[in-house]
Amino acid sequence: MSRIMGGSLPFLTVAVSGTLLLAGCGTASLSESAQTTADSVAPAGLTDVAATGCGPDSGKTLRRGILTIATDSPAYAPWFADNDPTNGRGFEGAVAAAVWERLGYARDRTSFISVPFNDALLPGPKPFDININQFTILDERRANVDFSSPYYSVTQAVVAMEGNRAARAQTLAELGGYRLGAMNGSTSLAAIEATLHPKTPPVGFVTNDEAKQALIEGRIDALIVDFPTGVQITEHEIPGSVLVGQFPRLAGATESFGVLLAKNSPLTPCVSAAVDQMYADGTLDKIAEQWLCSVTGVRVLA
Repeated sequence: MSRIMGGSLPFLTVAVSGTLLLAGCGTASLSESAQTTADSVAPAGLTDVAATGCGPDSGKTLRRGILTIATDSPAYAPWFADNDPTNGRGFEGAVAAAVWERLGYARDRTSFISVPFNDALLPGPKPFDININQFTILDERRANVDFSSPYYSVTQAVVAMEGNRAARAQTLAELGGYRLGAMNGSTSLAAIEATLHPKTPPVGFVTNDEAKQALIEGRIDALIVDFPTGVQITEHEIPGSVLVGQFPRLAGATESFGVLLAKNSPLTPCVSAAVDQMYADGTLDKIAEQWLCSVTGVRVLA
């Protein structure tokens, strides 16, 4: 996981041509409007999960009858829209809206708080019931927290400024010779070390804004992020940036995002049931197509 904010660019610039892969829409198809997704998600079966002891009267939330939802601040696109996690827009904003509806909560029975990404992964009690923030499901994290069923699968992508030599890289081996960076605590940073084996140790950044600025200023040659974030950066956030390519979908190497909960939370099976239902009725496909499928493909770096 790694996220960036910035300026605007009206189109996606792909640095290389050649082998193409459909862009990061692993769950993908699209609802007509963002508000439709948030306000009227697949009405059939909405009460099924709530009826199994998961609803507002279940006593399973921190505040009785209120579902407390957390994410980081800022809440970046394409995961959220307008830096507002409460509006049910953006991919994860819409997923959160679909989850709370399936658990039986009305919009006025939800509460939103901000929790830094790395803080949410620490052991101990949580100030939230669920946290949705591009958390990759990893076995080593399960010692401290619970995860729901996965709601999205994604590969890592490489972003560089178009004038940098890294923008012309066509293999993972080439990238190992450049100065690379990613957010601290992210699977993107781990992917640099495990997959690229760079000659220069990668740089970890405390915030996404620091990482973006380092890329713009040339203090790093390339930034590693999850694929949808890479698309967002090059389309809308950093003028002159290019999507160099994405990591191959090696067997067992595809990342999956899950809703994070406190360890042994009584809500974990409830949220997983809601996510599973969203797969079955096509809701996740529609949300992914609306918010994440903005390009046709990009080179897979061998």
